[in-house]
Order: sequence, then structure tokens, then C-alpha cells
Amino acid sequence: MRWIPPLAAALLAALVWAPAARGDEQESSQWRSVGDHASADAAAESTTTDSPPATSGPTEPGIVFASGPAEGRVEPASAISPVRVAGADLPADQGQVWREYDISEYAMRVTSTQRPEQAVVDWILRETGYEAWHGETVSILSATSRKVRVYHTPEVQTVVAGVVDRFVGNQAESRAFGLRVVSINNPNWRAKARALLHPVTVQTPGVQAWILRKEDAAVLLAELRRRGDYREHSSPYLMVHNGQPTVVNMLQPKTYVRDIISRPDVWPGFQPESGQIDEGMALEFCPLLATDGQSIDATIKCTVTQLEKMIPVVLDIPTTTAAVNQRTKIEVPQISYFRFHERFRWPADQVLLVSMGLVAEPTPTTTSTLVGSLPLGLGGVNERADLLVMIEGKPQDSPPTVTTQPPVSEAKTYRGRY
Repeated sequence: MRWIPPLAAALLAALVWAPAARGDEQESSQWRSVGDHASADAAAESTTTDSPPATSGPTEPGIVFASGPAEGRVEPASAISPVRVAGADLPADQGQVWREYDISEYAMRVTSTQRPEQAVVDWILRETGYEAWHGETVSILSATSRKVRVYHTPEVQTVVAGVVDRFVGNQAESRAFGLRVVSINNPNWRAKARALLHPVTVQTPGVQAWILRKEDAAVLLAELRRRGDYREHSSPYLMVHNGQPTVVNMLQPKTYVRDIISRPDVWPGFQPESGQIDEGMALEFCPLLATDGQSIDATIKCTVTQLEKMIPVVLDIPTTTAAVNQRTKIEVPQISYFRFHERFRWPADQVLLVSMGLVAEPTPTTTSTLVGSLPLGLGGVNERADLLVMIEGKPQDSPPTVTTQPPVSEAKTYRGRY
């Protein structure tokens, strides 16, 4: 028998025993079931093939296996809830069908946002209802900048197809809208304008809405401008992509001392913590034209924040750098909020007028230069005013002028908040 050096013998032994050791290790890492051998054999067969596990049959409570890493290891997907890996076929117990809608043409036209497809998803959810995608019916709604993928019943697919057509149709270009935000201190303007206004239903308490013809809207606007308490807060002309939201922002940041942070390493042992309040109004307008361009759907979201005053609070701060406690002041803001979010539908050749009621002024008002120079929360007059939002769709290929068109049937207002 030939003599083998010790090093070579050790390498030879490692090569002989390595496969068996790896097999034992793989077996011990895979089998974590406390059930019988039959269930373990079934799980082993499912991991040695490329096909997914069967989707029928009960699962063993607390014993869950899911596809593991590239080595084929099997690990529990949940320690509490039973989970079963589904196959390639989706359930279709309600007659669901899979469809893909091409929106690439629309997405190429919209350059104001990086994700134009999000507006399509939002309007689909508004039309179908959020609960339609989170109930017993298995459904899928996914969107990219090129297509929208939907898995749902044929009835829902019909609604989705109608929404997508409103985005990619011929009317789905940038559309000019006249959007005026005005405030009037006294709501008695309604007395003279009553004959021009046709009310529509609004769900938010204290809010009213009307539709009126464009020529009547011009007469009403001229009458309002003659009043001494008339104030206009926004530009009356906006270019909006069909279906995309646009925001009229009139917020002004206000800073104040909200708290004290202990800092032993600095003098006098603490430092103030600043807070910020965005005071003013923010209005979000998101219109969607009908396929024939005869009506407009729009969601209006309005937020008004007013800082009424600051309440000072004096604190005693113990410090290590002074023999006695330091006294400092923080501020607690007194704020009034107004929130509005609803959806409307009205004829494209008419004007929508929404009154938010007597709410805080969108922009702070002052009575004099001296009062305006007072500290934060004391210089503004905390007035309430009737906040009006007037929305008018402009003709796409003509300048923004008032035109006379035959009236169409009264639009139905969508109820609820969106």
C-alpha cells in the first residue's frame, strides 16, 4: 500500500464526505413540519419541480411553506396566519376577465407630472368605487405610463373602458378653464342673483352650489365687482391637462416657538424648537371631460387655514450653567380650519359656482400699516367672508370670451366626497 501524505488524505476525505453532508444539511433545513411523513413527502415533491403548489385542498394550520431562495429552500411565510401559494390561474368565480388598455398616447401629451397614469387610476376608483376592488371579488388594477391592466367582472370593465376613453379621446388635450376665487364679507349678494342661479346638491354642511349660463355669470361677476367688500384671490385663467389635478396655492408659512430642547453643551442650556404653520388657502381642481366634450366632471378640494392668535406660555427651565432656573416663552397657536372635498358634474357650456360659506379669509387682511406690523397672530383681522369659487370651461380653439350657446339638460351632481 502506497503512502499518502497527511494533507492529501485530508483533502480526499473531504471530497468523499462533502456530498453526504450537504444532503443532510439540505434535508434538515427544508423539513420544519411537525406533521406526518406523508405531508412532508408532498411538500418535498412540490419543491423539486418548477410548477407552483396546488391551489386546492386544506392547508395545515400553522404549517406554511412558500417558495424560498434560488437554492430551493422552503421557509414558512407566516408564523400565525395560514398562507397557501396560489397557482398561475386567477380565480374567476364572478366571471372576471383580464384586459389591458393602451394609454401611451395620453401619457406622452402630459409633461407636467412624472406619473400621468396615476390620474387614470384615481378616476377609475372614483367611477367604480373603492369597495369594488377590496371585496369578495378577486380583482387587479395596475397602471404604467403605457397601459392599464384590469382584472374584474365585465360590468366593471365597461366602466373602466369609458374612463380610459375620456382620457385618450380627441377631447383629452390641455383645456383652458376660468377659475376665480373671490370673497365677499356679506352673503347678501344672493338676494339679487337668485333668479340667475340654478342650485345643485352638495353634501358638505354650510356649502352651496349652483350652475348658471355664461352670460348670466358675466352679469353676476360685474355686479359683485361693484361691491366694496369684493376681493379676488387668484388668476382667472388656467391651462389644465384633462384628468390631471392642478393646485392654486396661496399659503404663507408662519414660524413660531413650539417647544424647548435641552442642550447642556450650549449656553444657556437649552434652545428653542421652531414650528411652522402654512396659513392661507389651497385649492385643488381636477377636471375630466366627457367623451363628446358636452359635460365636465371635476373634483374640488379646498383647504383654508387661519392663524387667529398665539397663546404665550412661560416655562421654567432648569439648567446646569446657572444657579437659578431660566425662564423662557413658547407659543401655542389658535387655528381655524376649513376642509371641503366633493365632486361635481355640469354642462361644459355653463358655469359652476360654489359658495364655501362664511369661512376664514383666504389671505390675511389688515386695517392699517401699524396693525400689519404687529407680531404674528395679532396683525391680521380675523374676518369671515363668503368664499366663492367660479369655474368656467373655455372653448378649446377660441379665446376666452363669453359666448351664447343653447342650454343642455341639467347635469346630475355626484354625491359624496372623493
